[in-house]
Amino acid sequence: MKITLNRKNKAVHFEAVNESGNTIQIDGPDSIGGEGKGMRPMEILLTAIAGCSSFDLVEILKKQKQSLSDVSITISGDRKETGFVKPFETIHLQFDLKGDIEEKKAARAIQMAVEKYCSVAASLNPDIKISHDYTIEHG
Repeated sequence: MKITLNRKNKAVHFEAVNESGNTIQIDGPDSIGGEGKGMRPMEILLTAIAGCSSFDLVEILKKQKQSLSDVSITISGDRKETGFVKPFETIHLQFDLKGDIEEKKAARAIQMAVEKYCSVAASLNPDIKISHDYTIEHG
């Protein structure tokens, strides 16, 4: 796996490019010259956890023969307030599922997706507390 980061301005706007040519825009806060032209690195980290977990969730529910018609994930993180380095202390994922899904299977699938199969979450410092919750809209 290889990503190339290319600077797009004279400040901190970068474009990340993967080996397939897909891109993502990265920018910093105003205080260091950011212009709001991309996501910040910590936002990308949260996005990666949500994406990784959702891929696994979809596959697990499929194997469980659950009919998932839609899914939305809201992820939030709380960071240390002091110090130069401000890592996440807690991360919470809210899964909103839609479809003909059994409650017990949804709970198990989400637990497995986040806690067992998400490579991004597994790559984080184990001191970060990751929690999750869900709703199901049947139909």
